[in-house]
Amino acid sequence: QVQVVESGGGLVQAGESLRLSCAASGSIFTINAMGWYRQAPGKQRELVATIISSSNINYADSVKGRLTISRDTAKNTVYLQMNSLKPEDTAVYYCHADIKTLSSVNYFVRHWGQGTQVTVSS
Repeated sequence: QVQVVESGGGLVQAGESLRLSCAASGSIFTINAMGWYRQAPGKQRELVATIISSSNINYADSVKGRLTISRDTAKNTVYLQMNSLKPEDTAVYYCHADIKTLSSVNYFVRHWGQGTQVTVSS
């Protein structure tokens, strides 16, 4: 069993900051990529940022320079520091972790969190 749990969402005004956290737990053998996607009302889920290591990070163009992803490998945790937030950043943010479990060490499976709401008012 694996759990992926996000925290840190909320309501802020434009220009303010939020920090999201996401922790994976359970029967984990190893984790490859972790990252964040978001889904705004009426829109498809889109990539925000993913991280494999500090030298292997991918950002959506719309968030470059404002959002920063980081990872604590020892804690199986990924963070998303969101600065200079805009109303268009309003969405449910979903964390993923690509995990090999103790019972299936031959391949990675993408596990998702339940999502955390971020609302940015203008």
